[in-house]
Amino acid sequence: MQMLPFCLNIITNKVSAQEQRICRHHMISFVDPLVTNYTVVDFRNKATIYLPETKFLLLWEEPIITLSLCSGKFLSIPRSLQVFEETGISHSEFLHRQHAEEGGGPLGGPLKFSNPCILWLHADQTVLDERLDKRVDDMLAAGLLEELRDFHRRYNQKNASENSQDYQHGIFQSIGFKEFHEYLITEGKCTPETSNQLLKKGIETLKQVTKRYARKQNRWVKNRFLSRPGPSVPPVYGLEVSDVSKWDESVLEPALGIVQSFIQGHKPTAAPIKMPYSETENKRSYHMCDFCDRIIIGDREWAAHTKSKSHLHQLKKRRRLDSDAVNTIESQSISPDRDKELKEKGSPGQSDQELKPSI
Repeated sequence: MQMLPFCLNIITNKVSAQEQRICRHHMISFVDPLVTNYTVVDFRNKATIYLPETKFLLLWEEPIITLSLCSGKFLSIPRSLQVFEETGISHSEFLHRQHAEEGGGPLGGPLKFSNPCILWLHADQTVLDERLDKRVDDMLAAGLLEELRDFHRRYNQKNASENSQDYQHGIFQSIGFKEFHEYLITEGKCTPETSNQLLKKGIETLKQVTKRYARKQNRWVKNRFLSRPGPSVPPVYGLEVSDVSKWDESVLEPALGIVQSFIQGHKPTAAPIKMPYSETENKRSYHMCDFCDRIIIGDREWAAHTKSKSHLHQLKKRRRLDSDAVNTIESQSISPDRDKELKEKGSPGQSDQELKPSI
């Protein structure tokens, strides 16, 4: 989102001009806000001008287009064609060989660098929620509403009036814009009381969505790095940032010590974060969910899927359909007593063909 022009500096939390003077930044404010099909591949191709290694670091984020039946993973058609052209083998086979390399695993091939580590700054959830609420308040104080009004007037007002706005692509999907949709399209067209209520609703929704997204990020870190230990997962060192008054002793000094140990090839005194897991768990098991028509890879993923809302919804829907089908069959069937009654009414010489219409 920071690739968009200056008109959305607050909503995208863009690096300020003062911060850019301290540390030079590239590829900021150069994509038209109305462009909805700008992909990571486009970003990668432009980024190689500044950082040649970027093309290797961003491949895994290419657009999701097709599903590999052998692995259950989504693959990009352009990337798959590129792999085949360069290697002469299919993308699925290419990934399979990567996983089988020394240092590879269920999540991918060996790490690009031999001795990496991850520093994870985390805080108590209550403290984090308070900070996120304050961040929204600070954005409002910095002029968020004025920025949204200006952008809405310049880029989205016509679409909204035609009810053709798209909040699924481009800048319009970013957190902080669609939450104020009702407020923006009704401002000046309703009573001040209603407008104020819609504004409060937008602010509260923005805070809720921001906190939900932060929780999602934390879950991603845990699921990606902590719940799946293996050769292709670097050690994760946690740094507690709940109390910023203790930044030097709780964050800066431990971080410098860990990094220095890795540079010198020593084991850090700090221990990486560990999460309990089952060694017998099959991370590459294949499961087909007939209810959801999905392929699930891994025992943990399958267990999570069977408890998910989408799966339970499909299960409930299937049971309802089966129940309706049984009821329909039962209502169409003839009871033995009714069948006997129909036969007694028919004459001895009445043929089966004559009985069928009455039945």
